[in-house]
Formats: sequence, C-alpha cells, structure tokens
Amino acid sequence: MTRRHLPHSIAVFSIAVLLAFFLLSLPDILAQDIAAQETDSLAFVRSRKMSDADLAKKREGTFFTAIPDFSADPVTGFGFGIRSNIFWNGERTDPFFAYTPYFAKLKANAAYYTSNARELVLSLDIPYFQGTPWRFKIDFKAQQNPANLYFGLTEKTLDPLRLPSTPSGGQTYTTYQEYDRARKTLRAGVVGEAALVTDALSNRFRETEFMLNLKADYSLGKNGWRIMAGYEIQHLSYATFEGLDAEALNPATGQTTNAPNGFSLLKRENEQGLLTGFNGGWVSIFQTALIYDTRNFEPDPTEGYYFEIANEFSNPIIGSQFAFNKLFLQGRAYQKLPIGPRTVLAGRVGIGNIFGDNAPFFEFQDQWSPDGSINALGGRQSLRGYRANRFLARSLWFVNAELRVLLAEIKIGEQQFGFGVVPFFDAGTVRDRWQDLNFTNVKTSLGLGGRIIWNQSTVISFDYGFSREDNLFFIGLGHTF
Repeated sequence: MTRRHLPHSIAVFSIAVLLAFFLLSLPDILAQDIAAQETDSLAFVRSRKMSDADLAKKREGTFFTAIPDFSADPVTGFGFGIRSNIFWNGERTDPFFAYTPYFAKLKANAAYYTSNARELVLSLDIPYFQGTPWRFKIDFKAQQNPANLYFGLTEKTLDPLRLPSTPSGGQTYTTYQEYDRARKTLRAGVVGEAALVTDALSNRFRETEFMLNLKADYSLGKNGWRIMAGYEIQHLSYATFEGLDAEALNPATGQTTNAPNGFSLLKRENEQGLLTGFNGGWVSIFQTALIYDTRNFEPDPTEGYYFEIANEFSNPIIGSQFAFNKLFLQGRAYQKLPIGPRTVLAGRVGIGNIFGDNAPFFEFQDQWSPDGSINALGGRQSLRGYRANRFLARSLWFVNAELRVLLAEIKIGEQQFGFGVVPFFDAGTVRDRWQDLNFTNVKTSLGLGGRIIWNQSTVISFDYGFSREDNLFFIGLGHTF
C-alpha cells in the first residue's frame, strides 16, 4: 500500500476528535459555568487547585529570582547571562492563592553564547487579571543567532546526512560526527567558489529578529476551557557565510588550515526556487487558539491535562510580506504516581501543518503554541537526540514521555530547592503533505535528565539525549513540556 492510499491521516482524526468533543460539550459548559459563577467566584479555576504539599511550600508576597545563565546547547553553544523573574504571589489568605502559579510575573532574560548569538527577552504574564477569567501576556524579543542550522525543507531531511555539495545519490553519513568531519574537509571549488573551499558553515545561517507579541485569553469556566487571541509583529533578516574563512582539514596532510566557505545549502535552495523568505522581511501574524487546561501548577504540574488547537494566520491584508496558515494540535497529560515523595508520569503529543505556497522557510522551524513555541523537529523542545531543526517539512507529528522523579528537597533560608531525575523518550517524523503522515521512518531518541526546582516556579533542567545519529547535552530553564 502506498502512502497515497493510507485510510486516514493522524491530523484529520485529531482535529475531528477535538472539535467534536468541544462542540458537543459547549452548550453544557456555558450553561453550567454561567450558573456556577453566579454563586462561586472561583468556579473557573477550581479544577487547577494545587496539591496540599505544593501549596504548603508556595511563597507569599513579592519576590525576585535571578540565576546566572549557564545554558548549553550543541548548536548555540554555552550561554552566559542572567535570567530573572519578579513574582507577585499575593497573600495566602487570598482566595486565588491556591489556584494560580502567581498573580503576575515579569521576566527579563539577557544572554550571550559562545557561538556569538545573543538575545534579550522581556515578558509580562498576568493570569486571572484582577480576579477575572482574563489572562494577558506581552512579550518582546531581540536576538541575533549566527548558528542556526538548515538541512532542507522537505521530508528528504529524514534521509541520512549529506553535504550540500554532494549530488543526490552521493555519499551519506550515519552519524553527525562523521558528517561534521566531512563538511570541514577541503574540497575543490565549483564555478563561483574559490579553488579550495570548505563546507564547514554550509548548513548554518545568521538570523536577526525583533518581535513584539500581545496575547489575551479568557477562561470559559470551571471545565478548563479557554479561548485566546493574539497579534505578533516581527522583522527578520538573514545572512549566509559564503567566502568567509573557517577552520578546515587538509585531507592530504591531516593538518588544519583556513579556507573560504563554499555555497551554503540555504543559498543553493533559494537560487533553485525551492524556498521563500531568504531575504527576510516583515511578518504580521494573527493568532487564535482553543485551549483546555487543568494543570494544577503550570511551571511544574503533578496532575492535569493540556490540549490546544492553535493557529497562526499571516497575509498581506494584515501587513505581512508573506501568506501562510499554520495549524498545530497539542495534547499533554500529567499523572502523579504512588512512588516516592513525588513521581509524575508526563506525556505529550503534537501534530502540525503549514498551509500556503508563500510560507517562508523560517516558519517551518517552529510550531507556535500559546504555551511556548516548539522547535520542529529536533533539539531540546522536541527530539533531544537530534540537533534543532534537523527535520523540516510542512507536516509533522511527535511524542514525548517523561518520568519525573523527585529525589530530595532542602530549604536554605527562605529558598526551597527540589532535586530530581527525568528519564525520557522522544519520537517524531515529518512529511511534505499532511495526508501522508504515518508511523514509518520515525526518528526516536531517549535519555536521562536532571532537575533543580527552585521555589517551585523556576525549573532548571539538564538533559542528555541519545539517538542513532547523535548524543547531545542541553541545559535550560523549564521542563521540556
């Protein structure tokens, strides 16, 4: 049976189930919640009550957390900077205290990476604004990253690694280590290149981004449903590294030398007309989402569910230089197990597709979610045994499973710290058409992580992922999901 004759696609089935469930439930949701809220001002948050153990440790008042940024990623390198948060938690006597991770949070992050990447992020989050079902978020980001990776824009990225200068059917590489050595090796240049060149930076490009995002969501009631709308404006610019000197290996002598870079894969595919957006530009996006959320504590949940249908619409009619429509469905589940002081089984499934022939290549690099965008496919946020954006195409699905085991807790002054381990498993794949999504050619990774949980609200994560292609170490803030 060919892929064209698959009985049903994963995406169609998932959308149908979620929409049917919501539409069938909506009349009861609205009727019950209107009546409930007339007598119970906390009706729309009661499903998200923290556990007694976590509530006992939650801090009151306003407090500040700041940690040096010693993040690590195999693509951007080691990061140095500061990641800070101001939390407004209110008083324990406040009726909302047990139902929200904070009354307001202001985040300010600034970092520099050894790859010469740098970023500034400012974010304000106000859940249940003034005791109402409204939640408001404002995000600003300025970043430049010269270490972005690009391996292609179709399901052919699922094939073994191949140098951009190698023709179809030519030599491939099973591991990233082999591939990395090959791309740094001198080769003869072609027309438009120097006599001897390297492909050391052939899969890299520099991105400069300025972004402002405004979001508001509204809780439909005690059943955990929310609707969200937002607007985002971005300006992006890109550059590749043709002709730039880089360290190269001379195969004749085995010695390292310097040589100019040959043509990058991104430039090659742009000149072949295989992608849009090589020159960057303005992107104007209208965002909408339908959300079901019963997590008992967003930063580190022990129980509850999270489902969403999220959409990004971009078109010249709203001031964008590009036209596309991105649909993403995500489901997560958290279940506390009767093992040790706290053991949580956590799982996630995501399905996404990009519609529109004018979708720029950079929109393939992530799936937008109101709970935080996800690199697709590869990296710390999806497949931890592969590098970020290793697999790109219009359609994708992925799954993650974690066992979050708390080993110990200590209190130093007013600071509460928890320490745990997280074995994990990731899997996913990409396709050029959503109709072809299936369970063949699936990429998998597994690994072990560590967690430091600071005052419950700040999670410091360490993950080591393994795959047939690579072994990667990540340091970051927050759980993967």
